Amino acid sequence: MYKIKNFTNNDDVKILKELGPFKVIEYQRDLSVTPATAQISYFSNLMNVRKRQVICELSKSSITVQAGAMQWMVGNANATTGIKGVGDLFSKAVRGKVTGESAIKPEYTGTGEIILEPTYHHILLLDLSEWNQSIVLDDGLFLACESTLKQKAVMRSNISSAIAGNEGLFNLGIEGKGILCLESPCPQEELIEVELENDVVKIDGNLAIAWSGSLEFTVERSGKTLVGSAASGEGLVNVYRGTGKVLIAPVDKIQ
Repeated sequence: MYKIKNFTNNDDVKILKELGPFKVIEYQRDLSVTPATAQISYFSNLMNVRKRQVICELSKSSITVQAGAMQWMVGNANATTGIKGVGDLFSKAVRGKVTGESAIKPEYTGTGEIILEPTYHHILLLDLSEWNQSIVLDDGLFLACESTLKQKAVMRSNISSAIAGNEGLFNLGIEGKGILCLESPCPQEELIEVELENDVVKIDGNLAIAWSGSLEFTVERSGKTLVGSAASGEGLVNVYRGTGKVLIAPVDKIQ
């Protein structure tokens, strides 16, 4: 048995959201400052630049975590590689190579708790039942998920999409029933959600952070002709076509 004190019950800690095995907390002030950093810390707090952490309760579900994201764990918590044989290792290595994600993400089981590294990014908790159990992510957003969810490499609809869009040929796809935890460049309140039903959305730039796995993703000219694209000043746009949802950041992603 264990007991954690002065953590989530600290008056400087606010619980932002709970969903499934995940709990997102936010530090309202940075108290560990020096005279040299006090001014930066003060104005950062006013502009919602705050540290956030994710608490994972293993008694509710086993958890798959981005490599290196665990800060500390307590109780009956056991880490495994999640590899189920040579074939599984090979497929994960290939997926990691083409998507740029870590090939092996540790899986934690048991009845304890896992606390992930603090981050200044915003944390999104998504229930894949609201995404028809399939979602595709922009690079670098994955933080953690329930181990019931399956990960795979999703190839662009055509090779020209990757070349023209100046991005990789593959994205990380997540499928199944469960909760997904993402690191977002902007808060949930600012994200624009577009629902498509046999329709299309075109975006000038890499602003979509996630989209339904049912959508076809290509890069196309903004106009029907080269002259039309040049006249509009837009050139190439990212196109999401079909039935599903797209999450769009209002501004280009800040690293």
